[in-house]
Amino acid sequence: MRKILTILFSFMMIFTLFACGDKNNNNGETTDNNDVEQVAVFWYSFDDDYLSTVRATLNNEFKAAGISYKDYDCNGNQTDQTNKIFTVLATGVKVLVVNQVESNAVDTTKTILDAAKDAGAKVVFFNRSISVDDTEAEALLNDYGSAFIGTDYEQAGHFEGKMIGEYLLAHYDELDLNKDGKISYVMLKGQETNTEAIARTLYSVEDANVMLKEAGKPELAYYDEKASNKYLVDVNGTWSSEAAYNHIESVLSEYNEENGNMPELIIANNDGMALGAIRSLKEHGYNNGKDATTIPVFGVDAIQAAKDAIDAGEMAGTVKQDSDGMAKVVYITANNLLAGEAPITHIPDEFEIIGTWRVNIPYSTYIK
Repeated sequence: MRKILTILFSFMMIFTLFACGDKNNNNGETTDNNDVEQVAVFWYSFDDDYLSTVRATLNNEFKAAGISYKDYDCNGNQTDQTNKIFTVLATGVKVLVVNQVESNAVDTTKTILDAAKDAGAKVVFFNRSISVDDTEAEALLNDYGSAFIGTDYEQAGHFEGKMIGEYLLAHYDELDLNKDGKISYVMLKGQETNTEAIARTLYSVEDANVMLKEAGKPELAYYDEKASNKYLVDVNGTWSSEAAYNHIESVLSEYNEENGNMPELIIANNDGMALGAIRSLKEHGYNNGKDATTIPVFGVDAIQAAKDAIDAGEMAGTVKQDSDGMAKVVYITANNLLAGEAPITHIPDEFEIIGTWRVNIPYSTYIK
């Protein structure tokens, strides 16, 4: 009965999906002329800078292998994503690759897995965590012959914190623009409840403070000492450059060198937000080159625009979340499932394999 209801619901949704214009708005591509793709890839959002780089590489992997595929933009909306998945399953797709919109929403994960099982399809999840409990995630994915491709997400915050601490200790006196013996900072958080955002927000400051204290320096001081939350968040949860730009514009209207309370460090959860902050700083005369005062800005992802900004001296550093590595392992896993093999096989040694259910993509740092 559940299978019948799922299929009936899927056909009800099919007009909605294709009326949204996936084929006409470049939201997907297939490598042949078949109406049914072998692999359907559901993206949290096409607007995410890091995921855009993953998508480009993953598309190339599928094309090179002759695997028909289609990309779906879920616009940061879990209901939209789930409905599209139900609809696509009714077309006979073999493998779903899911960048789940809602992180740590294991009930949503199970709904997707149940629908795929009823339709005879397999699923691989990637990038956004499906559960805060690894034991729960392992049991669920193993039950369905599925897998998750991600990172040891707490490490991004630790890498960023170490990078910040090293930079501050090497440049401490010149960074103290307010001449008060301490470094004030702004934290840009990508999403309120996302576990990766929470970890990056926490550990980037915590680890930098450990290094400062060991060197006899004061801990970092949040620019607004009265603020209850020591971060500025993208209220739309999209980790966007525009949100960061608007936040820094607002900050600099009150906190600046003229008032003797200039933020001396900006920490961002991702490169998109870091670049938005830099855009604001440049408009205020900072981070424009050798002759301008540079406020150190740090991010995560190592997208090309951020690496270019680092090379130009406009940004201090970023944590590399390997987009090519992520795409490569997602492709291998999807191909395994198409071939009827266990998902976590044929994985290169440079990636960390966790049991039979997970692969972690390693981090590194990128500085000038």
